[in-house]
Amino acid sequence: MTLAAEAARTAAHGFLSPTGVEVAFLLVGLATLGAALLTVTTRQLVHAALWLVVALGGLAVEYLLLTAEFIAWVQVLIYVGSVVVLLLFGLMLTKAPIGRSPDADSGNRPVALAVAVAAAAALVWVVVDAFRTTWIDLDGPAQGSTDVTGQILFQHWVLPFEALSVLLLAALVGAIVLSRKKKEDES
Repeated sequence: MTLAAEAARTAAHGFLSPTGVEVAFLLVGLATLGAALLTVTTRQLVHAALWLVVALGGLAVEYLLLTAEFIAWVQVLIYVGSVVVLLLFGLMLTKAPIGRSPDADSGNRPVALAVAVAAAAALVWVVVDAFRTTWIDLDGPAQGSTDVTGQILFQHWVLPFEALSVLLLAALVGAIVLSRKKKEDES
């Protein structure tokens, strides 16, 4: 493709003429946002965990649409596969109520909504400001390989990953200890 043809193709594509990938990204994003809202608004803990699976799966699809296959599979394996399963085990081991939970609502919904809207507005503003002039070329070659991504993750993000794994292990051990103490007290 010549330079003039590339410039004409870029000029023809604007904000009001989205591609199929951009439309799919928007639709999956809306479905993910809906699942995330259902995660935090449902009164049943198990349903919240299942909606979390849908929201995290939607994020994995978004990563696939951005041609970040490695990160998408990490999202599926670690978050959908491990964290949600750990969360469900914690719910089962602590004998959390399966049905509607009246004590899951603290009555601070207006304050929580105001904080959530303010946090969302701040995050949107920061992301839009940071990437205002950046466009991802979805037709070009992938920008990052698994080698580069792995080097960045294991050089700069090892400590947070290890801290998170220790935290999750402590939560699981704590759930087991809580469930065993209740059984011993009942005997």
